[in-house]
This record gives sequence, C-alpha cells and structure tokens, in this order.
Amino acid sequence: MSQPVLQTNFPGLNLIARGKVRDIYDLGDTLLLVTSDRISAFDVIMNEPIPDKGFVLTQISAFWFRQMEDIVKNHIISTDVADYPAACRPYADVLAGRSMLVKKAKPLPAECIVRGYVSGSGWKAYKDTGSICGIKLPAGLQESDQLPEPIFTPSTKAELGTHDENISFEKMAEICGRELAEQARDYTIRIYTRARDLAAQKGIIIADTKFEFGVYEGELIIIDECMTPDSSRFWPKDLYKPGGQQPSFDKQFLRDYLETLDWGKTAPAPPLPAEIIEKTAEKYREALFRIAGIRA
Repeated sequence: MSQPVLQTNFPGLNLIARGKVRDIYDLGDTLLLVTSDRISAFDVIMNEPIPDKGFVLTQISAFWFRQMEDIVKNHIISTDVADYPAACRPYADVLAGRSMLVKKAKPLPAECIVRGYVSGSGWKAYKDTGSICGIKLPAGLQESDQLPEPIFTPSTKAELGTHDENISFEKMAEICGRELAEQARDYTIRIYTRARDLAAQKGIIIADTKFEFGVYEGELIIIDECMTPDSSRFWPKDLYKPGGQQPSFDKQFLRDYLETLDWGKTAPAPPLPAEIIEKTAEKYREALFRIAGIRA
C-alpha cells in the first residue's frame, strides 16, 4: 500500500483546479489529472484520505475506457509516467498508478447519468411523482428494482460545495445543443449496457453511473472518470434483494455511517474512525479486483 495522498502540490507544474477528488494541472497542450485519496459525501470533502482510493479510481477508469473505445473515444493519452512531459518526472513516485495525461477537451455543461435500477435520488423522485427527470415509470416499483430498460437522467454540473440538480433531457438539449445532447445520451446508454453485462459476469450489478463528455477537435469524447465506485452504485450480485437499500462496493457505506451521526451534512466534515476508513478502502479495492483483476 502506498502512502495516502490527500492533495498534491508540484512546484513547476501549473495547478489550475482542485476538485473533490482530482487535482488538475495544465501542461500546455494537455492536462495532467491526479486522482487523490480524498473522499466526499453529501458534497462535503472528508478530512481523512481513503488509502489506495486514487489508484483504484484511476485503474478502474482506464480499464473501462479501454473496453469502450469502439463505442466512443476517450481523453487518455497515457497513464504511464514515462510518457509524461519531463517536468512531471520529479513527481513520478506520487503520479505512478494514480494519474493520467489527457487531451484538453471542452466539457459539456451537464452530467450524463444512466439508471438501470431505481435507487438513491431516483427512488425519492419516483416515490414522489412516479417518474424520474420527467420519465414516467411503471407503478408499483420497489426500492432497488431493476427498470424495464436503462433511462437517461442528466443533471446540471454544480460548483464545488453545491448540489447537482436533476434535469430533463429537453433541458439538457437547451443547455448543450440538441445534437450533442442526443449523442451524449446515446453513448451513455450504450456504454452502460455493455458495462452492466460485463460487470454481471464478475458478480457486480451496476445500478447507475455518471459520465462526463467533452468536445475535442470537433468530436464528442468521454472524459474525467469512467464507472468507478465514486461515480456509480456497485452492488454485489449474490446479495441483491429488491425492496430496500443494497450492500455496495462504493462510498454508500461511508454515507450510511454519516447518516447515523448528528451532523448537518455541511462543512466541516466530522472525523472518520479508523475502522470506517479501512472498511471503505476495502470496498474500493474489492471493486478494482472484481472488475479489472488488479490488486491495490
């Protein structure tokens, strides 16, 4: 296990953004994405790192990006530090396994969410209205039921510390332009369907997931991360039982712990006990091993 990385500061490299998890450096024609071990819940970044999390997210994303290359191009140039510009080399020990050199795409101003099961905010919306993002669903569904077919439920892309807002496809078409919105929707459904079937063979249900797309040299490509435990709900297939919440390989475990606390879900975050940190790390590592056959 490598030393946890809560954040990076690389003298000589141009840090342009620090998100909930990724530190982004502008290298001129390219970007360097460094995935830290930070974890957020309810849009609040916790104070403690989750060991190996950045490695897990990077390796899972790289695995899925490769699996989907015949459907849609992605932003990866390389994940091998030896291929990075010389200015990155002094930081090779930190960058190894948790970074990507990527194309500079212009991100779409919407997040592309696909749901194959009714859970989370989708379950809440269904209980209230019988629909999700304006899509009418069959009556009588239970929490965690599989939907008749996957549905595309985009959201706005919120600033750090604020919440994303679910929107209709029509609203996304207004924001992004209809042609790009339709392309992103079609890619989202196709990628999810293939990944769902591959993951099922490995004992994992992908209940829902979130993608980001960007335009690079006039073409829509997939960017950021791809079907990680941070952007997806992963459930163990052998324990799946509709009618309530499911055990998971993602940060739902951490959210469930935080729900037991007297905490208002705003910063500052409460301290995390060592056993919660380790249990969360174990779930991330298991997801990587099941999906990509890689041990952290």
